[in-house]
Amino acid sequence: MVCLREKIITDCFNSWIKKDASAFRASFADDVSYIESWGPAYNGIGQVMAWFEDWNRENRVLVWDIKKFYHVGDTCICEWYFECDCGGNIDGFNGVSVIDFDEGGKIVALREFQAKTPNDYPYA
Repeated sequence: MVCLREKIITDCFNSWIKKDASAFRASFADDVSYIESWGPAYNGIGQVMAWFEDWNRENRVLVWDIKKFYHVGDTCICEWYFECDCGGNIDGFNGVSVIDFDEGGKIVALREFQAKTPNDYPYA
């Protein structure tokens, strides 16, 4: 089950790069809750899909590289680096997602957290 969850998450993230709504939709349960790293929250697959379609009209995910997975029961945590082009402004940051799965292997909750890059080393 661990590898299947990693594949679902990888497919979900890659769907942003490919702008592939079908692969994105297949990752989630109908009653999913999704909270973006900077605050917006979406409840239910209808809202999640509307956000995916709206965001991808004028923006583009350039990179969403997963660095490491951690598994605890029905929850998977992954560290990643994300980079996008939003209206000609390219930005990137490191992040972590906490992802809960249902018994059928679908994502029921996804919460993102971000850390700005580059890091500052005040004591270096």
